[in-house]
Amino acid sequence: MKILNYYRSVSACILLGPLCFGQYQFEVKNASKNYDVIINSENCFDEQCKDKGTIELYDNKNTKVQTLTSEDLVFYVKEGQKLVPGKMIQLTNEESPFIIDDFNFDGTEDIAVRNGNKGNYSSASYDVYVFNSTRMAFVKSEELTEIGSSYFGLFGVDAKRKRLVASGKSGCCMIFTTEYRVIPNKGLEKVLEREEDMTNEDRVKVMTKEKINNKWVTKNKVYPANQYNR
Repeated sequence: MKILNYYRSVSACILLGPLCFGQYQFEVKNASKNYDVIINSENCFDEQCKDKGTIELYDNKNTKVQTLTSEDLVFYVKEGQKLVPGKMIQLTNEESPFIIDDFNFDGTEDIAVRNGNKGNYSSASYDVYVFNSTRMAFVKSEELTEIGSSYFGLFGVDAKRKRLVASGKSGCCMIFTTEYRVIPNKGLEKVLEREEDMTNEDRVKVMTKEKINNKWVTKNKVYPANQYNR
């Protein structure tokens, strides 16, 4: 009987995997105006977590709303933080591997979840989910995920102009910026491209292409390096 119980326990552990031994758990209180978050990670060591993990969203009534999964949920905790499997650890928004904001300017919060380091120069990359009011759930946006995983970290959100601003670099001296406009029920439209060439230490060459009235307008300008403010 003892042997039978032993094999049952082993089989359960094989099926449950890391859960049998306890995952690393983190909590982000007041992650946004609408959500608290619990993070589960399968692989943490020193002050870093990585590999497969989940983001559990809870509303203000402490009801679980949805669970999102990442194959590479990279994040770092504060120096000296002791990581113990199964023990709930508090994280700040700055430490967390997700960003909550209104990415498509529809008035509801969306969420970007870290998916490793696939960005420009191996920078942080993100899977981006937008809230679908019909399905009452967060749905992955392929377009937003593409620009959230191709530039230098997550794109910026310009709520006033209703644009998403993505940037990156090439080599030591070339910086590029791309702006997108969100078209409701259609997707993204690229509306601006800017390249800043700082190869020459004395001057900065700036090439700007902007879509105005459905036509691309190109401008080139050269600035003295000591007078150029980005």
